[in-house]
Amino acid sequence: MFRRAHLFQPLPQHKMSKEKHVSETPATQFLKKHKISFTEHSYEYVDRGGATEAARQLGLDLHQVAKTLIMEDEQAKPLIVVMHGDLEVSTKNLARQTGAKKIAPCSPETAQKHSGYLVGGTSPFATRKKMPVWVEEGLLTYPLIYLNGGRRGYLIGVAPSALQDLLGAKPVQTGLMK
Repeated sequence: MFRRAHLFQPLPQHKMSKEKHVSETPATQFLKKHKISFTEHSYEYVDRGGATEAARQLGLDLHQVAKTLIMEDEQAKPLIVVMHGDLEVSTKNLARQTGAKKIAPCSPETAQKHSGYLVGGTSPFATRKKMPVWVEEGLLTYPLIYLNGGRRGYLIGVAPSALQDLLGAKPVQTGLMK
């Protein structure tokens, strides 16, 4: 039976934390399942702002912020590229280093279909479809990189070794200055 007294009881007081709590995503669930520690960083999502906007709002080095890109080879087989936020991918060099004839970015709709994430919120972890992962070699030199946690406006800080250990990511050198 419903007790009316519950309507008038004050809610328990919680300490306000500096970081806004973000509900779990498939990516964060995956990392927790594999006992990988990570930090959470929320920011105000800006359409087409990308890694540059995230780094600006969070006060992070753009070179240490990674973007997750879904691309396809000449046979329309998808792959993931994790690249420095301030660099572009040389698809010609990527094809050469991965043994493909040609690699090109996917359309946003195709990327979402393969990853299960909205463009602007794509994480390399816990994608809908298992895909090979390629990571720009320079990102592996940092103790911590910041990449999308599976939701727009949400980055996670994680050791780059997690990409290799959990996803079998292979290093490439395909970054081009913008």
